[in-house]
Order: sequence, then C-alpha cells, then structure tokens
Amino acid sequence: MRQARLPDGFGVRIDPKVRTFSDGRVLIGGSPTRMLKLAPTAAAMIGDGYLKVVDPQSAAVARHLLDSGVANPRPMSSPPNQDVTVVIPVRNNTAGLNRLLPALRGLTVIVVDDGSDHPVTPPSVTDGRGSVRVLRHETSRGPAAARNTGFASAETEFVAFLDSDVVPRIGWLEAMLGHFSDPAVAMVAPRIIALTPEGGAIARYENARSSLDLGRKEGPVRAGSAVSYVPSAAMLVRRRALEECGGFDDAMHVAEDVDLCWRLHAAGWRLRYEPIAHVAHDHRVSFRTWFGRKMFYGTGAAPLASRHVGLVPPVAMSAWTLVAWLLAATCTRIGLVGALVTQVVTVIRLRRTFGELDKPTRIAMVLAVQGLAGGAWQLASALCRHYWPVTVVAAVLSPRVRRAVIAVAVAEGVADWWTHREPGGLGPVRHVVFKRLDDVAYGAGLWRGAIAERSSAALAPRLNG
Repeated sequence: MRQARLPDGFGVRIDPKVRTFSDGRVLIGGSPTRMLKLAPTAAAMIGDGYLKVVDPQSAAVARHLLDSGVANPRPMSSPPNQDVTVVIPVRNNTAGLNRLLPALRGLTVIVVDDGSDHPVTPPSVTDGRGSVRVLRHETSRGPAAARNTGFASAETEFVAFLDSDVVPRIGWLEAMLGHFSDPAVAMVAPRIIALTPEGGAIARYENARSSLDLGRKEGPVRAGSAVSYVPSAAMLVRRRALEECGGFDDAMHVAEDVDLCWRLHAAGWRLRYEPIAHVAHDHRVSFRTWFGRKMFYGTGAAPLASRHVGLVPPVAMSAWTLVAWLLAATCTRIGLVGALVTQVVTVIRLRRTFGELDKPTRIAMVLAVQGLAGGAWQLASALCRHYWPVTVVAAVLSPRVRRAVIAVAVAEGVADWWTHREPGGLGPVRHVVFKRLDDVAYGAGLWRGAIAERSSAALAPRLNG
C-alpha cells in the first residue's frame, strides 16, 4: 500500500460499529471483521473516538486505522471544483445528456459521443467559467473506451465520470473532493439514488434495491468488504492514478468499473465510498429492459474471475461455518450435534486469539454467532441467486428439498425487504417476488458468462481456515 503521509488537520473517526476492549487498546470491527491491537500511546491519541493528525506519529496511527477499516476519514480541506473535468460517455441518449448538462454549469465537461446514430451537436458554453467539448467515435467502441478517450483529453488533476442517464444532486462534487486531501486516495464514488423513486412496481423496487445503490454506510472500497466496488455511472478519480493503471479495460463491456477498482487497489491506492454525495440515476423500469440489465450484470462475473483470481466467490466463509450449516441442513440428530460441535471448536479457536482481553469466551461466542448468521445469509442468497439452476433441479427431484428451498427463498426475501425497505416502497410479498426475479436474471447471466468463458471460477466458493 502507498504510505503517503496524511496532512495535518486531517481527522479520522472510529466507526460506530467497532467494539473497543482493554481501555481502547484493542479494536474489533471493519469489513471483513478483524482485530486491531494498538500501543498505549496510540490508543491515548484516539480519546473519544476521534483522532486529528498533528504530527508524523498521529499521521501514522490515523493511516493504520483507515487501512484496517475500523475508522473513517474526516478531511479538513478540499481541492477546488476547477481542478475537475467531467467526462460523459454517450450513445443515442441526447435527451439524457441535455438533462445532465445544466447540473454541470461552471465545470469543464468533455462529452464522448460513442458512435451515436446522429452525432451529438456541441452545445454552447454553460457559463463564463465552464465549457463543453464533444469528441466522437465514428463507430461504437463501448463505454470503457469512451471514458478513456475523455480522460486522455483532460488536463485537470481530477476526472469525474458521469453516465448520460444520471443527474448529480447539489453538493455532490464538494462532498467527494475532500477525500483527495489524502494523497493516497485514487477514487471516490457517491451514492446512486433513483431519479424517479415513485412509479410502478419495478421503479419502487429499484428505489430500494438498485444494483447501483451501495447503501447509506460510508467505507473503503475493496474486494471482500461491504463495498467491494463502485459503479462507473458516477465516480471521481485522480487522473495520475488512472494513467498509472492504464485506465479502463477497453476489452470489457461489462464490469469494467469493478476491474478498475480492483486494479487501483492492487496498485496500492485507496478508494472511498461517500454516500453523503448523491447522484440520481434514471433506472430501467420496463420489465424487459430491467430483467435484461440484471442478466447483463451477471455476465461480468466470469471475466472478472479470470482477471482477479479468488475475488469473485459467490460464497466466502470459514470452512467450519460451512460444515456447521451442511450438518444442520440434514435435520438429523447426528447432524445437529455435529453442527454444535463445530461451533464449539470455532469458539475455542477464537478464544485463543482473544485470550489477552477481558471476557474472551464471551467475545468468541458473539463473533462465532455472527459468523454463523452471516454464513446463513450468504448460503441462502447463493442458493437463490448464483446457484439457482442447481437449486431448482434439486427441488424438482426431492419434495423435502423443495420445501426447504421455498422456505429459504421466502425467508431470505423477507429479510432483504426488511433490510432495504424505503418509505412508499413495495410490501414484503411483491418485494420478495421481484427479488427472486432479480436473482434469476443475475444468476442466468452468471452461468451464461461462465459457459462463454469456459470457466467455473465465478461459481467456486472461497473457504477460509
């Protein structure tokens, strides 16, 4: 990881879900969950959960907290908007472009017309400070290539990528720019919300469950974490970092944003998700286009698995957790006893890790239960989403499996509704129906992509010791 020093005045705050032990010297949290041990002097710097950088020592502690995922940045300064060029790839969406441009007054904008049937006409300058320039591909080369063409022509320190079907809300840019006061940050992305949250059933489902909306919680962006990637529909990037990694992969027409995030992280850069910044997206709300887009997203898993080995597992958990649930699923006395034994072993193993803390058995039991619950959620989701063709075959062949599958599909769907419900959204029954259709579309795309790639890597679970 890049060890660029955080500037004086930069702050970090411990995430509210992090648990502290031993007078603040031990922190447990982050995503995935980890234990962080601090020296007494470092723990004393944090105080009430906030640390302000004032010297090299506090800068090093702040960096350690950020990289461990137990703290979030609170930058104190921000580059000016004039340091940003906005790149907009567009193809046959003049209406969306005309809706977007008024929200970018005062900014330098490069529109890349990716082979539209009718060439985009360069609009007039938005105001005295901003400008709009149009570049054109005579034939369509895909959104990744269009973004690369745009950023190659940019001269500012930062480049914002916005798709033509979005509209940023007031303050979106300022909320993200502050993160770049950390010289190790390469990318910041906003929360994608619905442009029109009301409407039919699909519109209301997408308002709560869009694939582009990564939720309300801020955090680092890296594979395996709560925010494993951010969509290219809206992102802000340090141009130097983009040049170093070669930009977007032109060969990818889906999941190119995930690939870019993971390559930047592998190169040592930090990436952040900032949900305070909002960019509204014009969701697809007709059934045919909605279902097709979900399937299209699924096809990206296989090429990603080929490029980033081990980072696209449908299931990632402890082997002990998987064994416990497989044994419990037998619904036999021996199986339930075996599941209990595996959990006892897990608690014993965890207790050794936390032996120096107060009440290590209690901590180990809480984490073991959390791991077991998280494993159940992953398995239920994978059965209904990634592995649904296998699940359907098993359900057809066995009435006992069929009953279990129906129960899991309903329970997981209701839990998903409860977690993502929004005011004015769908009720639990219709949410469950659309969630299952969502999963069928994505899973179909995943298997289609795996067959096209002739690789099962995107279907392979990742088990830890």
